[in-house]
Amino acid sequence: MRVFLSADIEGTCGIASWPETERSTPMDYDPYRKQMTREVNAACEGAIAAGAEEVFVKDAHDSARNLDPAGLPERIRIMRGWTGDPLSMMSGVDQGHFDAAMFTGYHAWAASSGNPLSHTMNGQNEFVTLNGVRMSEFMMNAYTAGYYGVPAVFLSGDKALCAFAREFIPGIITVAVNEGVGGATVSIHPDAAVREIRQAAEKAVRNAKNCAVPMPDRFDMTIRFREHRRAYSKSFYPGARLEDEKNVLFSSDDWFEMLRFAHFVLSDG
Repeated sequence: MRVFLSADIEGTCGIASWPETERSTPMDYDPYRKQMTREVNAACEGAIAAGAEEVFVKDAHDSARNLDPAGLPERIRIMRGWTGDPLSMMSGVDQGHFDAAMFTGYHAWAASSGNPLSHTMNGQNEFVTLNGVRMSEFMMNAYTAGYYGVPAVFLSGDKALCAFAREFIPGIITVAVNEGVGGATVSIHPDAAVREIRQAAEKAVRNAKNCAVPMPDRFDMTIRFREHRRAYSKSFYPGARLEDEKNVLFSSDDWFEMLRFAHFVLSDG
């Protein structure tokens, strides 16, 4: 059994401000880099306890050089840095067969009050919708897992995103470590987060058969940019169209084409 894990940081237990996510502010960042590693380690240990022979870990935040590999089990392989391919935070999920996908440290979608650090891919957009639903990075990456036939079995992050995930994929198991309140977060204890993630990840991997990602026949994405000039520029992507001064639309029945669009239009900070 092989498991894929994508790790972000803005949904890590206790995190509340941007400096805590950035390498350039080490006094703020270092404690949460360590907690991010602890939470990933817990999820890996849970997956291994459930029978995983390997966990492929994608460090998927900012520089993609956040996790301390020495703090993870020996049975992992880890991708640090960015390949530059359209899979982005899911890079590597196309490398052979995976039996389950897990997501740690994930956060609510742009314009959500569920996390003071809510965003979708970057700060250049006000929000993104996919088939009429405000799209989070989890939603996008779960569809990528589904595209490759991998069940999305586990998520940790903020309460708002966990609630969405359970509606989106009813069989998924979640651990809410934070709850957004205006510009603040209320969190559980970091040790409790680690313990709960390990237990839930083991249960989730055993439950993988109930976590297939529902793949629509067609995808319609709208990006609401903060600046009209950026929307105008990005609307020249082949097949995209400008709906109004700030909205860029793109549609396809092929999820990889949506990822290609996001790679060149949404992910470009």
